[in-house]
Amino acid sequence: MMEGLAQAEATVTACADSAAWALPEQGLIAALDAAHRIEQRLAAIKLALIRELDCRGTPIAQGASSTAVWLRERLHLTVPTARRLVDLATTLDAGNPGVRQALADADITLDQARVIADTVTTVESAAGSAAADKAVGLLVEWAGQFDPTLLRKLGTRILDHVAPDVADRAAQAALDAEDRRAARDRHVTISTLTDGRLRLTGTLDTETAGLLRAAIDPLTAPTGPDDQRSPGQRRHDALADLCRLSLRTGELPVHGGEPAQLVVTTSYDNLGRQLGAGTLDTGFDLAPETVRRLACDAAILPAVLGSTGQTLDVGRQRRLITGPLRRALVLRDRGCAFPGCDRPPRWCDAHHIHHWADGGNTSLTNAVLLCGHHHRHIHHGDWTIRPGNDGHPDFIPPAWLDPEQVPRRNHYHRRT
Repeated sequence: MMEGLAQAEATVTACADSAAWALPEQGLIAALDAAHRIEQRLAAIKLALIRELDCRGTPIAQGASSTAVWLRERLHLTVPTARRLVDLATTLDAGNPGVRQALADADITLDQARVIADTVTTVESAAGSAAADKAVGLLVEWAGQFDPTLLRKLGTRILDHVAPDVADRAAQAALDAEDRRAARDRHVTISTLTDGRLRLTGTLDTETAGLLRAAIDPLTAPTGPDDQRSPGQRRHDALADLCRLSLRTGELPVHGGEPAQLVVTTSYDNLGRQLGAGTLDTGFDLAPETVRRLACDAAILPAVLGSTGQTLDVGRQRRLITGPLRRALVLRDRGCAFPGCDRPPRWCDAHHIHHWADGGNTSLTNAVLLCGHHHRHIHHGDWTIRPGNDGHPDFIPPAWLDPEQVPRRNHYHRRT
């Protein structure tokens, strides 16, 4: 396989260096068709490789919390994209050889393979393997005419063609399966932009959509005839109001030993000037007027810094890393410090680098933020941590993973 992939890569590289403008129109179309077929064949190979790595447990052994997270780090994919690849690889390996072969033959696309695999699974549970085999052939034939969206719609009534005797009963099963897929696909993605703003995307199931509308609709109405906000701006402000209301209840779960709260950092000089410019615990700056408004609206927890940025007040030494010391740790690590992890501070535990039970003290230089998965991995794995010359933690991989044991750091939380 390695030899074949190397030859294929060399061939594709040569094609990439060729001038497309030199081809006649029919040649361009033929080249596009060929490139598309190669893409689907490679997708089948990639799914087989992902499935084998997942079955061997390689991603977990290398410190990732899941195969999807490992693929995110290795191939620079988004986690939802990586998770869909893992799910499809598992589904095709579990009993859909016809779908897998159709993809390898470039008769279907990757998205069509997902639709066909889901549909065939439903058919097999309702009418048996013989009907499922018929469904694969029919769906592959339809895939030559219809895109994935139409193919999924046609698939809801495929039993009328392959097993009409159980079609009515299976229609209900298909609806149930669609509900399960909706539950599986529910997600909200929060992407941090370079200036501190967030982009929200996602898909809510029907119940959650109803809850959100019930909570947010009363807050989105214009405040009066002079309200010039757009509908999108009103929904944004309503979401902010919901967050404020939730924080004020005091009933949100504790994260990492701290209650849910907004932390603003300011220098000692600014603190003396009645809270000048400040910085959120996410690392982004706030204008002085915003800080003053927050000070009137909520309890601001100051982390006081000196002129060179060192933390002046982190509390007294104790076994638990909480309060001011934890806030100083959040300011330094900004999230799970394990290389490649993007978990935010509120998902993290404070870990003693030199264990307390072994005589380690409770201090900023002897502490590091780790998410639950990587906290367990450090305690039970072969990785070691040591403070770097700049006070930030270095992670030393085990020799079996990196014979040179080159120190690694997390770059997901860097903001400069």
